[in-house]
Amino acid sequence: MNLLDSLQDTSAFVTLRRDIHAHPELGFEEHRTSQLVADRLREWGLEVHTGIAGTGVVGVLRCGEGAHTIGLRADLDALPLQEDNHFPHRSQHDGRMHACGHDGHTTMLLAAAWHLSRSRDFQGTVNFIFQPAEEMGKAGAKKMVDEGLFERFPCEAVFALHNFSTGQVGKFALNPGALMASSNTWRVVITGRGTHASLPHTGVDPVAATINLAQQLQTLATRLINPAEQVLLAVTQIQGSDAPNVIPDRAWVGGTLRTFSEETLDTLEAGLRQAAEHTAAAHGCSAEVFFRRASPPVINHPQEARFAAEVMREIVGDALVDDHFTPVMAAEDFAHMLKVRPGCYAFIGNGDGGHRLPDHGPGPCVIHNTSFDFNDAIIPIGASYFVRLVQRWLSRS
Repeated sequence: MNLLDSLQDTSAFVTLRRDIHAHPELGFEEHRTSQLVADRLREWGLEVHTGIAGTGVVGVLRCGEGAHTIGLRADLDALPLQEDNHFPHRSQHDGRMHACGHDGHTTMLLAAAWHLSRSRDFQGTVNFIFQPAEEMGKAGAKKMVDEGLFERFPCEAVFALHNFSTGQVGKFALNPGALMASSNTWRVVITGRGTHASLPHTGVDPVAATINLAQQLQTLATRLINPAEQVLLAVTQIQGSDAPNVIPDRAWVGGTLRTFSEETLDTLEAGLRQAAEHTAAAHGCSAEVFFRRASPPVINHPQEARFAAEVMREIVGDALVDDHFTPVMAAEDFAHMLKVRPGCYAFIGNGDGGHRLPDHGPGPCVIHNTSFDFNDAIIPIGASYFVRLVQRWLSRS
């Protein structure tokens, strides 16, 4: 019996995944989930470390005299959404939901830890990294790194998976470079002098300046960045007065900025700041810019990406591996780990709707949807990928 068959015969992991789904916890609040993970790892004989970045867990499994090390990462947190599903394992907590599949990511990594703890068919050290607070720009990965993750648990390389709507269940997708964009939020507050709307000549209108700036920012990227490069600068918020007959002292405009390189991000942030300052001054106002870099771009390391693709082909065959996947504008804080260690981030196909176990019911597979549910059919596929990564990586000469 091969590894994939072995894991498919293990329904306990489906039960485990659904238990995590029913008890979602937000970033840095994953106390129940972290305890569940730690308990399982201890039960299987791993060395367990808790309290990393608050609710993070690392399980260490050593075998033989091998000197190589590897890190495998999953995320623990849920989203602040109200679940619309009605199956038995729907969220038991209003306003919280596993709408991104982190319940499945955690389960796949636990399944890999279980198998490797039983088989011990490798030589070296595996670090199973269960990270808190990936969502909402909380940067749990950065916090783990800043707290000495890789100094305490050395990893020659680090790998992670995320479910994705690739159209085929179990299809892997990756590329040897930028796979996901940086995530950045910005807000420009423009200050003038408020007055009654019927007497605009007695004030300095910040709303007009804000509208002008919003229009300029829609074309900022095309004026500063090579058209061949993918960028996204979106104006998503604008706020003036709370009353229709008041010109306020302040107005603001905000949005998101996404790039696939930090150099491009530097250029656009500088351009945004300059546009804000000059536009405000032209209207007799002043501007204050708030710019937050939540996550850098997810940039895979070419050698590790090629290695990962080879392993994927061993698991599912060539037809179900796309190793030149088009980058997506979504973001992921695993980028912080890839900045300090080589590695590869990849997608695994959750299906495009209706791919469920018989008692699961159909439903959309688009992440961050209030009807989303992780496809349990890919648990053994993702776990097998992690296991084979370990076996192959640690057997290198």
